[in-house]
This record gives sequence, structure tokens and C-alpha cells, in this order.
Amino acid sequence: MFLGIDLGTSAVKVVITNAKSEVVAQASSALEVQRPQPLWSEQRPQDWIDAMESSLAELHRQHSDAMQQVAAIGLSGQMHGATLLDSNHTVLRPAILWNDGRCQAECGELESAVPEARQISGNIAMPGFTAPKLLWVKHHEPEVFERIAHVLLPKDYLRLHLTGELASDMSDSAGTLWMNVAERSWSDAMLTGSGLTEHQMPKLFEGPETTGTLRPELATRWGLKAVPVVAGAGDNAAGALGAGVVTPGDAFLSLGTSGVYFLANAKYAPNPGEAVHTFCHCLPNTWHQMSVSLSAASCLDWLVRLTGATDVPSLLAELEQDIGKGELLMEDVPLFLPYLSGERTPHNNPGAKGVFFGMTHNTRRSHLTQAVLEGVAFSFADGQKALLATGEPIHHVSVIGGGSRSKLWGNILATALDRTLVFHEGSEVGPALGAARLAQLGAGGDFSSSAIHDVCFKTPVKFTLAPVSRIKDHLQGRWQRYRALYQHSHELM
Repeated sequence: MFLGIDLGTSAVKVVITNAKSEVVAQASSALEVQRPQPLWSEQRPQDWIDAMESSLAELHRQHSDAMQQVAAIGLSGQMHGATLLDSNHTVLRPAILWNDGRCQAECGELESAVPEARQISGNIAMPGFTAPKLLWVKHHEPEVFERIAHVLLPKDYLRLHLTGELASDMSDSAGTLWMNVAERSWSDAMLTGSGLTEHQMPKLFEGPETTGTLRPELATRWGLKAVPVVAGAGDNAAGALGAGVVTPGDAFLSLGTSGVYFLANAKYAPNPGEAVHTFCHCLPNTWHQMSVSLSAASCLDWLVRLTGATDVPSLLAELEQDIGKGELLMEDVPLFLPYLSGERTPHNNPGAKGVFFGMTHNTRRSHLTQAVLEGVAFSFADGQKALLATGEPIHHVSVIGGGSRSKLWGNILATALDRTLVFHEGSEVGPALGAARLAQLGAGGDFSSSAIHDVCFKTPVKFTLAPVSRIKDHLQGRWQRYRALYQHSHELM
């Protein structure tokens, strides 16, 4: 058995898998995000620990036999978060999260201080990344900055609690801007530009490599053995392993809190000019690219709160009822820009705002729901355009994440992207499954291509959705108007 722990933005999820990489048990505990000021997004690291411990305690209560058979633990987690510790490993301030937009000015400062930043890191400096967050702390909280002995990513703070070790993996660390992504090592130039040194960074490992051993007192508490804890992965790279996206040209769409279009690569192929993320994959000698939309399925959660709907399923059911049989989309629907937390690919604009455009007295809640589904799909289409500009092919696209449950949304996405989308069994498990698979690889000690494909296979196909020809021209026209709407309004934002 293998244990995967995923520290998400809205919850900590834990799963146990067997030797066939089948999920045999899972549990989760919710998390909340604090937004004390505009553009700010923070969490208390202790809340991560509490949520993880609650989830593992639940597994111990419900699946004690499986817990006793766990041979290794893997970690995945939300990327880019700045967890700041002093020399005693005490947390100095709330962690600044991936969707925090306060440090736009520091992004320009970093690129001015290190002119070759984009060549080294493979990425444009964005407020979501970790490095500019540290410059913000340096400027606005100098007393905190002076006490920083260690900077950890969120999942690596869980590792510290589990093992006592300061370590990270290549895929998660590539999202800090402090790595030379081509060489898979910390960059002195990027660290110096942030006022830091390599001594404040954790040691780097490949995803399946062992970083430490579970502390005996924790093992006893949860009915586990003192098993190895592998390096793990950032949530998107872990999600790729869970979806079997390990072959160059394979891709997935993740419809989670944020939206991710992830493409596996055999080589380092950056496109920072269009805000494409280029990171190390969590498997040795592989890389990946991503386009990232900061708000995806979370737009539906927001619409539920805005309109007083019961929940997201009822919102979608209402839309399907209003569309009626034999139809796919309603006419006269507003356009929606889904930039509720700013936007990354391709705009790199933390100040971007969400917009409904084109409402009338006849606009109903279901019109807004369809607009949201289309707007997120158009955001993915923008991202696909930026990915293809790198020259890397996209052969096979899987869909994962909570939003993957909606066939209506899948039809809109397939048509907007003009690609057949594949929906797999267990796709909602996501990064936690990938973390467990890394644990399985680590326990086996074999990182060869054949071993990777044996463990990181694609789960059975649930269904596929091809582009719908009768709405293709309609959606293409709306995508072009969507793009024009942003171009005409972004200065007002």
C-alpha cells in the first residue's frame, strides 16, 4: 500500500493505493483562505498540519488494516506558496499563496536586478511565484525578512512536520523562480536577486527519491510504520502522474480552483513571453509546460454565492433544463471574463477583473451559468494558443479535477479547443493519486521508463467528448469577442 497526501488550497486530501495503483481509501479536511487586504491570499501553515492530521486520523479509524500496510508516503501540494521559518523552524508569518497578487512591482524589480531571469528560470516573473513574494516581505516587513532562515513550499512544510527534514522536489521548486530549470538546480543569480542564499533553500530531490523517514511518534499515532517519505511533486505535476501524463505530447486539463493546461515535454522549451509556465516534471530528466488560469471551477462556486443557488450541481441542472432537449447552448448569453483573481496565461495581469458583458432585462441565472462555462473554456483556449506557440505538439488531452464531472462543460471545452477530450475513471482524485504513485516508484527504487509506465498508467476511459460541429462557429466567434473584450477593458481594470 502507498499513501499520497495532497495539500490543496481548499482541502488536504489523503489516499491509499494498492500495488495496482487503485485507490482503496481516502479522506479529506477542508481549508480556508484568508484575504485580509485586496489582492492578498494567505493561510496559516498550522492549519495545513491540523487538516493533514485530521485526514490521517480518519484513515486510521476507518482503514487501519490498509494503514498498517503502507510502504511509503508521497506528497503533493499547491505551488508557489512562501512559508517563512526562523532558525528554530518557527513560522514567521502566514504563508503567502499562489493566487496572491500583491507583489506586481517586485516582479519588475527582480527582472531588472537579474536581466537574464527569464532565460534562467524559463518563466516571466509573476506575482503568483515565490521569489517576488520574498522581495515584498523584504520591503514591507523587513523585521520578518531579517529572521528568515528557511523558505519552504507548502507541501514541504508538511514534510518537515512528518520527517524533520528540509527538502523539496524539482517540479514544485521550479515554480519559485529560484531554479535554473534547464539544469535542475538552484540558481545563485536568482537567489541573490531576491536577497537570499542557497543556505536558506531546502535540498532538491527528484520526485520519487526518498527525503526522510516518518517520525516514530507520528507513525504510532496513525497506525503506520516508520516508512520513507519521497520528494513528491507540485500539485500539477502530481496530477499529471495521476492522469498518466508522462509521455511527451500528452496533456491534461485540470478544472479545479484554478485551471491548468499541462503538457509533458522531453526537453526544456520555454515561452515566457506569453506567460507559459515551464517547469521540471517530477520524473528525472523530463520537463513540462503549463498555461494557468487563476479561476476555473471556483467561478461556479462564486456564482452560487452571488445568485443564491443551492450548490454547483443545482446550478448546472438548472442550465440544462433551460437549454432543453436537443440543444447544447442558449442564444443571447453574456460574455464572461473569469479573472476573479487576476490572470496568468497569457496576460500576466494580477489586476485583471471578472466581467459580465451584455446583460439585458431578459438575462437569467442560467444565462450567467452558461457564460461562466464558456468564459473558462475561452481562457483555456487562450492558454492552448500560447502552448502551441512553443512548437511542442499536443497529442492526447485528458480532463481531471472536480469540474470534469460535467458533460455539458466538457462539450463546451472540446469545441472551444477543437480537440477530443478524454475523461478517465477516478479523475477527481487528482494530485493525491500522483503523490501515491511517486511513493510506489520510490519504494520500488526503479525509475526506468518501463517502471514509470507500469505505475503511472492512464486509468480506464469513462467517456470521450469530441468537438460539436454545430456550435463550433458560434463558439469561435464568441471567443474572438471575448478576446476583444479583454483588450478593450484591461486598462480600465
